[in-house]
Amino acid sequence: MKRNTLRRIAKLLVTAAVGLGAGAMQFAIAQTSNPTPIIIKFSHVVAPDTPKGKGADRFKQLLEERSKGRVKVEVYPNSQLYKDKEELEALQLGSVQMLAPSLAKFGPLGVKEFEVFDLPFIFKDDASFRAVTNGKTGTDLFAKLESKGIKGLAYWDNGFHIMSANKPLHTVSDFKGLKMRIQSSKVLDAQMRALGAIPQVMAFSELYQALQSGVVDGTEGVPSNFFTQKIYEVQKDITLSNHGHLAYAVIINKKFYDGLPAEIRGLLDSAIKDSTVYANEIATSENASALEKITASKKSTIYTPTPAEINDWKKALMPVHKEMESRVGKATIEGVYKEAGFVAPK
Repeated sequence: MKRNTLRRIAKLLVTAAVGLGAGAMQFAIAQTSNPTPIIIKFSHVVAPDTPKGKGADRFKQLLEERSKGRVKVEVYPNSQLYKDKEELEALQLGSVQMLAPSLAKFGPLGVKEFEVFDLPFIFKDDASFRAVTNGKTGTDLFAKLESKGIKGLAYWDNGFHIMSANKPLHTVSDFKGLKMRIQSSKVLDAQMRALGAIPQVMAFSELYQALQSGVVDGTEGVPSNFFTQKIYEVQKDITLSNHGHLAYAVIINKKFYDGLPAEIRGLLDSAIKDSTVYANEIATSENASALEKITASKKSTIYTPTPAEINDWKKALMPVHKEMESRVGKATIEGVYKEAGFVAPK
């Protein structure tokens, strides 16, 4: 073949390659200029104006802004899509992509170690709780979810539990025979039985009506949920026991997460990190504000137990720690003791 012919062929190949490159570039630009957004359905069971609800909305805002519209987050509060028992199955099936369930909900899923967070009086303050979730225990527990098709993203704090009923709850004997609503947790079941109460597992969305109709006599929860769900309207007495701690795990369907483009995963992780700081910061103030509003309503009598009364509660409830070793795991409990700086009552 003549040299000039070879030169012409080479020139044509280069031109074709450049053309293909330009075409590919134009296709990519066309795709990125107006892409179909990735949809993330984020479902939860509480009101939008709670710390969890506001945290979910902040996550939505941050990820949509940072992805420049490439991701759309649809937040469904107040059990609009799924109730307590349904939401984890929905996540595993891919019907929703994200949830923020309370930590007690992982026990029925088979990861019983999460119920360590339900042990009464195991945390003395918010800092001790976060030392656990930010430490080895928190990391190890999230790793246990991966075999269930779930990836743990963050822990959201929502403060300490209080007790309520239509009678004063000052001493352990006051609980005798009361039907107390709990989440589905063997630890919480044992806690109520240790107080002499009768535990009743019930979806959060059904609680107000159950209290109003007398199906259950009382419940435990945090002030922000008591206020937003109007629990205080159907409970005459509230005791600031601070016996338990409420927190959530922000989780995502693992297959969905792993299938996201690397850049989008990075943006999602960043939005989770910043919304976690926000959700944790507002939890204390939101609960304090809710308690003030409940007090101002004068529909419930707020009682602060004396140190002696709290110590009696602790003594009655400490056997639950030992009882749950076979379920939660002795090593898990001891790990939390160490990270939280737990001190047993005298």
